Amino acid sequence: MPIVDPLKRSIAQRKRLYMKICRSCGARNAPTAVKCRNCRSRNLRWKKREKTR
Repeated sequence: MPIVDPLKRSIAQRKRLYMKICRSCGARNAPTAVKCRNCRSRNLRWKKREKTR
């Protein structure tokens, strides 16, 4: 079921696409994270996203 409301769609996209991934254990972390919540590593990267057309 596609989301039609543009405000709800932008909230859902931020929640799904804007997060940091730990390079050590692969855990998902908050966008504001400095350390991994799982292994406490500081080796984080942004989740890869495709560019929208």
